[in-house]
Amino acid sequence: MTLDPAIAARLKRNADGLVCAVVQEHGTGEVLMVAWMNDEALHLTLSTRKGTYFSRSRQELWVKGETSGHTQKVHSVRLDCDGDTVLLTVEQTGPACHTGAHTCFDDRDLL
Repeated sequence: MTLDPAIAARLKRNADGLVCAVVQEHGTGEVLMVAWMNDEALHLTLSTRKGTYFSRSRQELWVKGETSGHTQKVHSVRLDCDGDTVLLTVEQTGPACHTGAHTCFDDRDLL
């Protein structure tokens, strides 16, 4: 399984071969989390409709909710104009954040 060459050609990856993934809740538009994807994670996300990411700390793929049960059903995936960020809209089951919060962006405003 490989990423569609037409999609791969549009991506601008960082030095580690990754693109940033911003994850929004379907329906509300609330930003739930930010993660990273390599080509395989993007391919798997597109083909399975399950949020699949690349862990920089573990250097491996992970499917959101695989161990926690807090899954993501992917509704849409869009690429930004620069090709360096993908935007996913998902149906989130359970909290999105590893802390147990609904979103990784807490309520402590900086400005």
